[in-house]
Amino acid sequence: MDKSRLDDQVAIVTGGGAGIGRGIALALAERGAGVAIVDIEPVRAREVAQRVLEHGGQALALTADVMDGDALRHAIAAAGQWRGRVDILVNNAGGVSGRPFLQQSERSWRRHVELNLMSMLVATASAVPMMIDGKQGGAILNVASIEATRAAPNYAVYAACKAAMVSLTRSMALEFSPHAIRVNAIAPDHTVTPGVRGNRAGPVDEASWRRPSIEQQAAMDQLVPLMREGVPEECGDAAVYLCSRMSSYVTGVLLPVDGGTWAAGGWMRTPAGAWTLNQGLTTVG
Repeated sequence: MDKSRLDDQVAIVTGGGAGIGRGIALALAERGAGVAIVDIEPVRAREVAQRVLEHGGQALALTADVMDGDALRHAIAAAGQWRGRVDILVNNAGGVSGRPFLQQSERSWRRHVELNLMSMLVATASAVPMMIDGKQGGAILNVASIEATRAAPNYAVYAACKAAMVSLTRSMALEFSPHAIRVNAIAPDHTVTPGVRGNRAGPVDEASWRRPSIEQQAAMDQLVPLMREGVPEECGDAAVYLCSRMSSYVTGVLLPVDGGTWAAGGWMRTPAGAWTLNQGLTTVG
């Protein structure tokens, strides 16, 4: 028996039209789940749904701004009505703009909270009653960030939202455990996505992406112990594990999907390949 299979299950992925959300939606569909893709960009939601359908899967494209609570609740309800059940919820939608805290406006703080934290609360509160009514248990995956676990100058409010997401993951894991609903989180770090490459709206078009220079890419690779940026498909693989029977006894955990940056704790490679900490004050190797 392949415990990674998700046949007959229904998954909802917020922000599922691009980047990490897209990687997760496609990975769940490949294992047999019907996937409802919720995205603010309708063209992106439809593209992912079409790809799933072309590969013989089942998909539903839904348009909603996750910062609009009523619109998000309506999308979650529509996903539940689609096939009469909800088994998996992936709270992926989020975003950030880097700026020193004192240069951020109150409007910016509130947008960060609405997008990264409130959307998770609304989606979870909408989906879990359907999981409970189905009496089959369920799985919730919250897409946090490695910034939830460390200081993040210029991204303080975003990091605070992601830290709250991790705390809520643990609390919800306990509250929902009597219903066999497991709640876990992943913490990505450097991942190649359309947003990171400047393609923030409209169709996902790699031809339009900003490309780092050789020097910029080399500097980025030195920050990551595995010496490369991640790709959304790797978050998708982690999602399959945490949403399937492979992790049937796992709940309340935060799984870094970061190439080792959290473990590095500030250590990085020099261009010569030595490990260095605190801007070269200490070297090993």
